[in-house]
Amino acid sequence: MSFYWADRDTWHTPEALTEKVGAHFSCMAGTNRANPHCIALGGKVGESVACTIYDQRPPPCREVQPGDERCLTARARHGLV
Repeated sequence: MSFYWADRDTWHTPEALTEKVGAHFSCMAGTNRANPHCIALGGKVGESVACTIYDQRPPPCREVQPGDERCLTARARHGLV
């Protein structure tokens, strides 16, 4: 999920953890791949994970809620549903 590049500064998201996606958009590094895995996701999927920059996460990350459609899609990719 991409976000407007200036939102990175608004939320103090570390630039080193983002990738440019076009002229005006960025995404969290690792999420713009066939098998996405956010660089800021710490832990082991299927066991225990947490966002390592939770207070600094960009808007798309703030929109995902446990159990919502995006969450369930991500869980399905990892065989967790």
